[in-house]
Amino acid sequence: MSAPLLVIAAGGTGGHMFPAQALAEAMLARGWRVKLSTDARGARYAGGFPRQVEIARVAADSLARGGLVERIAAPFRLGVGVLAALVSMLRDRPAVVAGFGGYPSFPALTAAIVLKLPRMIHEQNGVLGQVNQLYAKRVHAIGCGIWPTDLPEGVEGWHVGNPVRAAVMERAGAPYIPPGDYPMSIVAIGGSQGARALSDNVPAAIAALPGHLRRHIRVSHQAREEDLARVELAYAEAGIEAEVRPFFEDIPARLAEAQLVISRAGASSIADISVIGRPSILIPYPYATGDHQTANARGLVEAGAAILIPESALDPAALSAQIATVLEQPEGAMRMAHAALSCGRPDAADRLVEIVEALGGEGR
Repeated sequence: MSAPLLVIAAGGTGGHMFPAQALAEAMLARGWRVKLSTDARGARYAGGFPRQVEIARVAADSLARGGLVERIAAPFRLGVGVLAALVSMLRDRPAVVAGFGGYPSFPALTAAIVLKLPRMIHEQNGVLGQVNQLYAKRVHAIGCGIWPTDLPEGVEGWHVGNPVRAAVMERAGAPYIPPGDYPMSIVAIGGSQGARALSDNVPAAIAALPGHLRRHIRVSHQAREEDLARVELAYAEAGIEAEVRPFFEDIPARLAEAQLVISRAGASSIADISVIGRPSILIPYPYATGDHQTANARGLVEAGAAILIPESALDPAALSAQIATVLEQPEGAMRMAHAALSCGRPDAADRLVEIVEALGGEGR
């Protein structure tokens, strides 16, 4: 008898793919087979998945993105994706289908409903995304990364937390070196949609720091491709050592070495910051569905682990003042690091595994 199969459906951004990867790693360790169902965009984030995971690209597209032609074509592309998922699942029947949000999860979850397969979703944010909202009443379980999560009336969720990848778990609770009169690291991460505001403000904010701080700082800055040159130039003109890339494969190691993280409040970023335990300045992406990034940030802010700056109040001077506040108070920075660690859920993947195994047992 072959090992049970888990189909993980996710895509769109790293925010969906990273927790999906964490579950894949955990289920492989339990002896399951794992298949990832995603689209071409999601596949860009699949490089870190274990090689044992079969990656199936499906046709999927947002119903709300692009021009008129793209919107008309989107339902047909989704239909093609559903048919492909049905054929695949009839050939190799999954024990469980788990959706992590994004339109690439639509085909697999729809096929699971048609075939009456055990199915679940995981919502990373405090507000359900559009696809998870659609399926919330059509799945057998909902795992929630942020608590409380705004769920439809009559729908029950389980607070499991946001699972983090093995590379993050390897650095869980890494000792924090507080700011001081020695080289200090700042990590600036903005996500796929929200990086521009950080690129507009972080270099100037760091350049405006007092000289006794600025001369010790080195920066790892995530920027969009089209912004790389101007961000690199801004740091160079200010005499600040900086590495600027569109994506850092080794972000867990960089977070572990950081004295301060400046970040959007995406769920995966919050989870990584919390599990490793680092002070942060959080700037929620204001156009996120239901303003869910502000909800995501609330736990760290209320715990005293993070400083929140709404984008409406963001400018280089305001950001520079908050950076200085953290770097000039080593004892306060240490308290922030410990508070962040207290908010982490390093067992989130194990909690998700329990749900998957329970559903799989019922299905078999």
